[in-house]
Amino acid sequence: MVETLSASSYDGWFHFPVRVQPHHTDYGGVVWHGSYLTWMEAARVECLRVGGISFAELVAEGIDLPVVNMSLRYHLAVKMGEIADVMARLAPSDRLRLNWEYEIRTAQQLCVTATVSLVAVDRSRGKVLRTMPSVVQEAIARIVRSQSP
Repeated sequence: MVETLSASSYDGWFHFPVRVQPHHTDYGGVVWHGSYLTWMEAARVECLRVGGISFAELVAEGIDLPVVNMSLRYHLAVKMGEIADVMARLAPSDRLRLNWEYEIRTAQQLCVTATVSLVAVDRSRGKVLRTMPSVVQEAIARIVRSQSP
């Protein structure tokens, strides 16, 4: 029987499971560092979608959310064939930034911790927006409510 993986939200975190495939790893079967970044972005995009705003809607609105700051700490290697639980949650943010926290775990072992900050940019003008667009604020409010106990 094939085990299916699906995203869920509980315990204050959005959980995005990833089965480690060969293309995620280096030649030794250990996850390549760039794969973690891809997984975190996928979890963030899916969390926003579940919160009520899809990436396609952001594009249609002319809004980009580029990363402006990122910090990662590697605690333990993730290996080919394992299931990585990519956990994401919104951290306290101001009007200008969206701050995300991440943990990546395998079988309850902490492997990676990270923080990522994004800003909203008006694509047509190439300028940072001074406040998050209302469509993003509404999605954030729903996500924050879902993170509360």
